[in-house]
Amino acid sequence: MIEEQQGTQNQDDVEDLLTVDELTEIMYEIQEQPIWRSIADKEMDYADGNQLDSELLKRMQQIGIPPAIEDMIGPALLSVEGYELQTRTDWRVKANGDDGDDVADALNYKLNLAEKQSKADKACSDAFHTQIGCGIGWVEVKREQDPFKFPYRCVVVRRNEIHWDMKANEPDLSDARWLRRTRWVHPKRLIKAFPMHKELIETVGRYGGSWWQQDLSLLDGGGMSTNLNNAWLEARSYTISEQYWYNPTSKEMNIAEVWYRRWVNVPVLKFQDGRVVEYDDDNIAHSIAIVQGMATVEQATISKVRRSYWLGPHCLNDSPSPYSHHYFPYVPFWGFKEDNTGIPYGFVRRMKYNQDSINSGISKLRWGMSVTRVERTKGAVAMTDEQLRRQVARPDADIVLDHTHMRQQGARFEVKRDFDLSQQHFQLLNDNRAAIERVSNITSGFQGKKGNANSGKQEQLQIEQSNQTLMKIMDNFREGRTLMGEMLLSMIVEDFGTRPHTITIKGDAVRDERQIIINKPEVDEHGYPYVSNDVQRIRLKVVLDDVPSTSTFKEQQLNSLSEVTKSLPANIQTAVLPYLMALTDIPYKREIIESIKQATQAQTPEQIQQQIQEAVKQALANAGNDIKLRELELKERKSGSEIKEIDARALQIGVQAAFAAMQAGAQVAQMPQIAPIADEVMMGAGYQRPNPMGDDPNYPTPTNAQVAPNQQMPQVHENTSPMNPPVPQHAGTGMRGIETERTSDNIANEAP
Repeated sequence: MIEEQQGTQNQDDVEDLLTVDELTEIMYEIQEQPIWRSIADKEMDYADGNQLDSELLKRMQQIGIPPAIEDMIGPALLSVEGYELQTRTDWRVKANGDDGDDVADALNYKLNLAEKQSKADKACSDAFHTQIGCGIGWVEVKREQDPFKFPYRCVVVRRNEIHWDMKANEPDLSDARWLRRTRWVHPKRLIKAFPMHKELIETVGRYGGSWWQQDLSLLDGGGMSTNLNNAWLEARSYTISEQYWYNPTSKEMNIAEVWYRRWVNVPVLKFQDGRVVEYDDDNIAHSIAIVQGMATVEQATISKVRRSYWLGPHCLNDSPSPYSHHYFPYVPFWGFKEDNTGIPYGFVRRMKYNQDSINSGISKLRWGMSVTRVERTKGAVAMTDEQLRRQVARPDADIVLDHTHMRQQGARFEVKRDFDLSQQHFQLLNDNRAAIERVSNITSGFQGKKGNANSGKQEQLQIEQSNQTLMKIMDNFREGRTLMGEMLLSMIVEDFGTRPHTITIKGDAVRDERQIIINKPEVDEHGYPYVSNDVQRIRLKVVLDDVPSTSTFKEQQLNSLSEVTKSLPANIQTAVLPYLMALTDIPYKREIIESIKQATQAQTPEQIQQQIQEAVKQALANAGNDIKLRELELKERKSGSEIKEIDARALQIGVQAAFAAMQAGAQVAQMPQIAPIADEVMMGAGYQRPNPMGDDPNYPTPTNAQVAPNQQMPQVHENTSPMNPPVPQHAGTGMRGIETERTSDNIANEAP
């Protein structure tokens, strides 16, 4: 509540400061609010088991009735608190747009960390206790002043410390004009928080609220600071009684922290992506956005939140809200509200009258079972009336009768005791017990007790019916918890600022660890600098995860997934096994899942052999660099020799082809008749005439070319070329002997 204020009050916004008259009006308004706090205190006493007040106990003692309490309210509320713990959910940050998922994931990790370190869950549970009991609970979401602790903290606040504008209609008090919290603080602690008002605090601590009437010579003779003289005038004109802010016994002072709103008209910028920001004359980016048409300017009426500290009529500090959000830093957890007055109330209001009936019924029954009635005539006993009453109440009573009186006609002495419990009394008690369940709808099965259900299905239906009655109050609880998450997120974003931050999101048993850079400066393809993952520009919202994070829910998930996995094929079971192990609570589940993944990715012997060969090759290549260079040189020389050989072969083939072509041309020129025969031979070998381009080997030949008669064959030069064999010198003769193929060969030419 109290934060150190080292600076002086800003004088630029004097018109927005809270005045003493306004503070006095707020205090008078608090006094005129409906009376409900004493009733709420009594209801919480009922929840704590303090259900018999001192006046009732005194009257019961006078008439001899023993006190008796059968607490039905406390266990019922404890079962509802257990339901809250069982269904507790975590915060989740979602991007309120198409982009910004990485930023949302990073902030979600930071918010979940803040949820655990700031003790937000514990504060919510403590506030939920009074929410269901008397209808209201408060949690303060603030920055931690101790630099050695976590920077954020969530603390539950007692309901009697906070007064608020009960004319507000919004559940988050976003339309409330003011909220005041008071605490009793020792002057030494107060001086450390407000060192500039040390003299005033010491004086008030010494003389109390009427300090301005003491030691007037100092004021007349000078020597006092200007601040104290001003405080003297304020204290003299203040009309609120001293008892509200000063304790003369402990010397403690009641410091008041007042949060209030001022409504102002300001220009705002509306961007195309839906963002709305207040226009700042000193921000050149706002002017550029207006000129380029990226944003439009509109006039709007908004509220500015401010905070001031008051010691009675003395203002110790008044400044704008230190938080970037537009809420009061106190989150209300509402139970139920009266329609006409707005007074909060909880379950105890409906249950306390039946609880009184149970307690009084048990007390009267016990008293009735232990009471002793005596019917006697006067003078029947030889002792005083007081002695008789004491003796009759004892189990070993010794009563002396007056024998003279007992001889008389009509003398009587009779002791009556009623030890039997009537059926009507027993039925009345059971009706009162059942009435508590009827008015609260918190059944015995919901409390873990044996109810009137005859089957498991019927008991489950009764529990579900109890859950339905809790939906309204649980919805109010989730709304308050979400508001706490938004306040924590706004402080996290504010602390990020515009500096780059690297957030490492730790992995779990299934997901790997990853890093996200927030406010990362980059340059686009045109050379213009920009900031990626700009946390100040991303529109975010905080929601509560629909999946509970309790161990009971994880156990249910484990059982359900186990039953589904049993019916899957073996290969799919292997894939689902890591997710199944992630739902367990064993300490080394992460290492077990890694071992399972490695085992499922085991390679065949052929793949292992191939990896070994590749590794050996790579090792040889890395180890023999000089050998590799020599091999490359030899390969280069070999390649050069092979190229020369190929060139020589090409030249040789060309020369042989040219020589053969010249020989064929000479033969065709000498004997033109062989040209068609050569064509047929080539066509039989697969030759095709080039079409449409190419050289046609069909050279023109003279028509009707005939050999002149008696013309001698040209001389043929003998050679050994396989292309031109020698011409035979004589005709062939018949085959002889073993060369004959048939027996009739060469027989006809021989003589008979």
